[in-house]
Amino acid sequence: MERGTPEGQRALSEAAGAGKRVEVLGERTEYTTTYANPDGESFQLEQSVVPVRVRNGPDRWVEPDATLVVRPDGGIGPRAAVVGVTFSPGGPGTGLVELKGRGGRSLTLGWPGRLPQPVLEGDDATYREVLPGVDLRMTATTEGFREVLVVKTPQAAANPALKRVEFSLSTNGLTVSGSKEGGFSAADSDGNDVFVAPPALMWDSSGPDATQAPTTTPQARTATGIRTASLSSPAVAPTEGDANDDPDSPLDGPGHGDKTAELPVHVEARSLAVVPDTDLLTQQDPAAYPLYIDPQIGTDDSEHLLLRSDGYSLYDWDNKADKQGRGVGKCGSWNGYYCGPGYVQRLYFEFGPQKLAGKEVLDASFTITEPWAFQCSPRNVQLVRTREIYKSTKWSTRPARLDMMGDRYVSAGRGSSCDPNSPAAPITFNDNPDEPDENLTPTVRDFAAGKFDRLTLELRAADESDTSAWKRFRNDAVLSVKYISRPAVPTGMGIVAGTGTSCSRDATDPDVISDPTPKLAARPQTAPGAEAEASLRSIFTVQKKQGDGQWVPVTGASYLETPTSGYVGDGKQVVRDVPVTLSDGVLYRTSSWTRSYAGSEVRASRATGNCYFKVDRAAPKAARIEFNGDPYQECDTTSCVPLGGPDIPGTVTFRAASGDTNSSYLYKLSTEKAWHSRSGSTVTVKITPTISGTVRLHVKAKDSLGRVGNERIVDFAVKEGSGPVARWSFHETSGDARDTSTTVSAYQDPAKLHNGATRPTDGRRGWLIEEEKEDRTLRLDGVDAYAATSGPVLDTRASYTIAGWVRPDRVDRDFSMVGQAGTAMSGIAISHSADGKWAARLPSGDTTASTDTTNKVLAKRDTVAACGPMSPPPTRPPPTCSSSTSTASSKGSRRSANPSTRPAR
Repeated sequence: MERGTPEGQRALSEAAGAGKRVEVLGERTEYTTTYANPDGESFQLEQSVVPVRVRNGPDRWVEPDATLVVRPDGGIGPRAAVVGVTFSPGGPGTGLVELKGRGGRSLTLGWPGRLPQPVLEGDDATYREVLPGVDLRMTATTEGFREVLVVKTPQAAANPALKRVEFSLSTNGLTVSGSKEGGFSAADSDGNDVFVAPPALMWDSSGPDATQAPTTTPQARTATGIRTASLSSPAVAPTEGDANDDPDSPLDGPGHGDKTAELPVHVEARSLAVVPDTDLLTQQDPAAYPLYIDPQIGTDDSEHLLLRSDGYSLYDWDNKADKQGRGVGKCGSWNGYYCGPGYVQRLYFEFGPQKLAGKEVLDASFTITEPWAFQCSPRNVQLVRTREIYKSTKWSTRPARLDMMGDRYVSAGRGSSCDPNSPAAPITFNDNPDEPDENLTPTVRDFAAGKFDRLTLELRAADESDTSAWKRFRNDAVLSVKYISRPAVPTGMGIVAGTGTSCSRDATDPDVISDPTPKLAARPQTAPGAEAEASLRSIFTVQKKQGDGQWVPVTGASYLETPTSGYVGDGKQVVRDVPVTLSDGVLYRTSSWTRSYAGSEVRASRATGNCYFKVDRAAPKAARIEFNGDPYQECDTTSCVPLGGPDIPGTVTFRAASGDTNSSYLYKLSTEKAWHSRSGSTVTVKITPTISGTVRLHVKAKDSLGRVGNERIVDFAVKEGSGPVARWSFHETSGDARDTSTTVSAYQDPAKLHNGATRPTDGRRGWLIEEEKEDRTLRLDGVDAYAATSGPVLDTRASYTIAGWVRPDRVDRDFSMVGQAGTAMSGIAISHSADGKWAARLPSGDTTASTDTTNKVLAKRDTVAACGPMSPPPTRPPPTCSSSTSTASSKGSRRSANPSTRPAR
């Protein structure tokens, strides 16, 4: 296969040749696996709600394992987890636990006191007697950790330190804030949640024996949290451990009848705290002890929730020590055997759309393992789509049902008790064409298309009054999706003209070409997210306009498919000859769309707009373009060297094609709308790019009869500017504020201070040691003071960056840091509003009718007042710098009144 072929395409080829699916390793994550299917055209995405693997080095994956080990540096953590979890080995409490996510982002919690050396058992680290009569158990998970305070006696509960349990907090690259559910989240600079926590839970030990029934022996509780129980029954009957869904230990959650309380997490700048429930904490009955206080923190990659009708809930529930998962249905008594007191339980799974973006879903299924059932006879289980779940969702606020996804009559996990044998088995929900109310595939298709943000699925018993239907499921739920790439509108559509394509959207001003068999080109596209697995073709139409005004194909076929065999990847250009000779003087149009393929499954995008053209074989052919290396040079198929820079001019020569005699040329850069004209058979012109990166030069030749010929397009690369185009530090003691971005006075933009603006010695950097002086700043009086240049500095049509330091003394009013005036509107204004937010505002236009502005950037945090009066700046020629500003700088393309004689550096 061709070198550089995308991995997805290579995997499809391998899968087709081997007759079995092949994993696309580059798409592998902790939660997802992508396969190329043996049909050689489609893919399969398997998305789990729990980690299925953990990265251990750049190219190595291992199975998740939360078992705690002591590391070489003395820290304690799980063998293999999605996030870095480190527990303290004992000593100072400041480093009780550290969570590390991607990109070095971290969150550290500390205990207010010294920590003893922990006792390790499996995934638990127990710090005994952190307070008199209080143990602290830290439990690692593969996605975070749980933290349980065990208060053993009424005397221990009377300790004033338990009235508010506070943990020190430090972060790196994260911002912690409380959530509306009563938990908290730690978000990165883009506002994406990295770690999340539900509200804390507190419970006592006042409930009756969770499994007490005629067939059980009494269950004992101890201060260390160990529960024991046995069931005396025939071998074919359910065992207590199989049926009962109670926590393995009272440290894992409340049992039946235990009193509970939800505790909001209080978030401060440097601490997190929970306030234990007073009623639970002040109980005097020793039988109500131990008490348990349980905060929990993990990633935001997946969510699964257990809800039951007695009010108990468990966020990110586990499979218990017996690996039998959790139950659905009614947990009561059946045929003399006991499960529980008769509550109803449902399980919820929520999936995010990240890996589904850009996919065209062909089929979807949901698979989960059933390891246990109350009896051998099948019972009906339903999969239902509901509204979203939250960390604080309870039975009383359970999400509303939206639609049926599917149902299954199943029984698994009874083993040799059934005839035939019934081992644990994966249960798959997939649309049954004979049952029109099953809608999993169309629902997932809508989900992938972005019609809703989260997919929440509920697993429930069809008959929640039937105790014999009680069964348990593991948390290994997988959403499996067969898909192809969702096609998107092609780019670069038009008639080939040099290294680019030409396309006139105006039927009254069509392109004129001299070649009657032109080449068409386009770049088929996929929706964002599906680029790696694309199997695409471009479809072209070429039509001519008849005398009656009707448009008809120029060939017998309505469209031209390219390539005719095989496929191309996302964004790869395809070129197609028009298969017939076109006639002079006829108006033609061409358009294109993208098709995505998987066997008989074909999806199409919308079409591009029409490109209009005429053929005139007597018109000039495409001109020759020669770069003179002053400083730019034309890009070719293997090289495109950035030279020059924004606003640095270069020269280029236009010559007639062989056999032509031209009288003039039209030319423009891709950043310009208007064409320039230069007379002569051979001409040399000056071009001045205003942006860095790849720029296109468009050229058309014109003959003495005024006929405009073929357009030629060439690319050249512009080097990024070396530094800011303007910078003001306000270090002067008098006169204008000097532009320190250059030492060439002709290129400087000094800012004049107006109406009492000053430069006091209270800049943000304080005493400047090397310069032996105080840092100065611009101080404005809050009335009408400002600083301004004599004209515009930036070309706001191009990309640019503006930065400045501001210390406002008031944040309850509107003001601006910097702006640049246009004819009627400011081209850019970085402003502060009275609601405490900064925003970058760009106008919708530059006329008196352009009254609206657009928020391009909106700050996520409120401004904090410091010093220096603030007020709205007057309407004057910007840039204006209002507020107490120590430095201001701009980086981008300089805009001048005469760019041909005054280039930027």
